[in-house]
Amino acid sequence: MSALITKSAAELGRLMAAGELTSEELTRACLEQIEALNPTLNAFLAVDAEHALEQARAVDARRAAGEELGPLAGIPVGVKDNYCTTDFPTTCSSRMLEGWVPPYDAAVVERLRAAGMVILGKTNLDEFAMGSSTETSAFGPTLNPWDTARIPGGSGGGSAAAVAAFMVPLAVGSDTGGSIRQPGAVTGTVGVKCTYGGSSRYGMVAMASSLDQPGPCARTAEDAALLQEAISGHDPRDSASIDLPVPDLVGATRATDLAGVKVGIVTEFSGDGYEDGVLARFHEAVELLREAGAEIVEVSCPSFTYALPAYYLIQPAELSSNLARFDGMRYGLRAGDDGTRSAEQVMNLTREAGFGREGKRRIILGTYALSAGYYDAYYGSAQKVRSLIQADFARAFEQVDVLISPSTPTVAFTVGERTEDPMAMYMADLCTIPSNMAGNAAGSFPAGLSEGLPVGLQVMAPPMEDARIYRVGAVLERALEAKWGGPLWSDMTQLEGSKAEF
Repeated sequence: MSALITKSAAELGRLMAAGELTSEELTRACLEQIEALNPTLNAFLAVDAEHALEQARAVDARRAAGEELGPLAGIPVGVKDNYCTTDFPTTCSSRMLEGWVPPYDAAVVERLRAAGMVILGKTNLDEFAMGSSTETSAFGPTLNPWDTARIPGGSGGGSAAAVAAFMVPLAVGSDTGGSIRQPGAVTGTVGVKCTYGGSSRYGMVAMASSLDQPGPCARTAEDAALLQEAISGHDPRDSASIDLPVPDLVGATRATDLAGVKVGIVTEFSGDGYEDGVLARFHEAVELLREAGAEIVEVSCPSFTYALPAYYLIQPAELSSNLARFDGMRYGLRAGDDGTRSAEQVMNLTREAGFGREGKRRIILGTYALSAGYYDAYYGSAQKVRSLIQADFARAFEQVDVLISPSTPTVAFTVGERTEDPMAMYMADLCTIPSNMAGNAAGSFPAGLSEGLPVGLQVMAPPMEDARIYRVGAVLERALEAKWGGPLWSDMTQLEGSKAEF
């Protein structure tokens, strides 16, 4: 493996700006890593090497001509396969959209291209982002680079695994109930859910529209901040887009201490269901934050205990509505149309063939929750719980600057371990769901290892205060590097046993 691809995106950008590295050289190194590891990890669903090298050469030519380029120009990036791309299929890891190439780019993809980034390909995910393990993909599961017998989190396990395995320095994910943060936690990477409305959803295939939000996947806080700044900003095509300046996220990562910062520990995120090793790493991280100058207090958010059941009514209900468009009539899969069947029969056959088991489960649950006679009892009640969660966050942020918790209750579980137990699978998002319900910013940062597997620390901040997340995450990152003698992910090149061969 080339040592080049283990460098941070920020460092690689500086090398290119100084003329010590070309985008083509870096892109070739990443493509070689993908060729070596993707057959095992299945992180990428589609890669176009020649197109990627063309993009890289174009950036190199612009730089050689003296054009002033941004800090991420020439940096390779992976894109979760639920973002529309004109030069790659957008499948959402579903047979329903297999081979479909959109006629337009998602807003996030437009911004990546405008920043001069090199899009290598599309990364794997749970079908239509429905899952917590990247096992429900119609094109096979993604595996965790730390241990290929384990899952990489979900739904964006492909993006997180690609970054963890040095296939790309950066990747884009989407977060509906923890789909960026949870994979970040179990792969030892950084994953941030932007403030709802801070980054445009235009062209991101909708699962649950009031919860979905783009965000960055990276190996360092600075890299994540650079990518989030690149993909953020107002977009009139997204009705939820916030018309405010993008915060200085990169500047926040320069902080050297947490003097004057009040950090709240969410008391509801501990106890039964949390592994001892996860809690041990969490408490060690808390002490490092305290040593960095933070004031640590406990904060109770009682409504958070109801977030999981409320989420699994709201999300399937919105998903049922959004996925109704996949009917075999307009685009995507069309099954059973032999001239003898009615339109309704073709729709039924198409949906039977096109959606996987988890998709059907959630569509049925969501349709039931929205049906006459049950709307108020289920969906309406869940929305009331959502208001209580938002109120808990508002009260908490009157007392503290940020809230922290473990990112996930456990380390990565083994492939197949929870596929027959949906409730156990859904518990993986226990800590991450409240921030989606409230729309505030939240991110996961590496906090150490438990039995050789990564553990994440979640940092939550008020809406449009994403910079607070990066300040805390960056200070923790430096404290842990001082403790370990280097970044957590530097050990990836020396992993043994069932780990991916680097």
